[in-house]
Amino acid sequence: MLYEYNGRRPTVGKDSYVSDIAHVIGDVAIGDNCYIGHGAILRGDYGSIVIGSGTAVEEGVVVHAPPDKFCRIGERVTIGHGAIIHAAMVGNSVVIGMGAILSIYSEVGADTIIAEGSVVRMRQIIESGVVAGGNPIRVIRTIAPKDIEYWTMGKELYIDLAKKYLEKGMRPL
Repeated sequence: MLYEYNGRRPTVGKDSYVSDIAHVIGDVAIGDNCYIGHGAILRGDYGSIVIGSGTAVEEGVVVHAPPDKFCRIGERVTIGHGAIIHAAMVGNSVVIGMGAILSIYSEVGADTIIAEGSVVRMRQIIESGVVAGGNPIRVIRTIAPKDIEYWTMGKELYIDLAKKYLEKGMRPL
């Protein structure tokens, strides 16, 4: 569900699916071919959120931005179920594992995987092209071709799922 707040209105790009039970509030710009899952909360109430095209925000994710600041999420990003994103920037083709936390003003470089349940601390910067995990988070290794192959397929699943939801819709029973 889209909500205007204090004169701030969400925008949704072409062929993007936003669940009726998601809450997209205020200054949130969603790119094309995105999936915003059931129960997701995107709060652009006093900050701004920009989500790049081809991005999947899975079920139960919370995204928020600090007052008068931006939370920028790149293109073809996968944000796993239950993650909390309060970051300043998430680069293109990033994977954020289920239940991970990206704290205020943190940054994640492009082509990076953040493992499930990991915690990226306030203002921490994770470089591009790595797999990082833990609490506190640390770099585990560089990204491998098998990672790119697997997550490319995973990203296509959600782009296709968004299209199917738009085409077929849902109906309550």
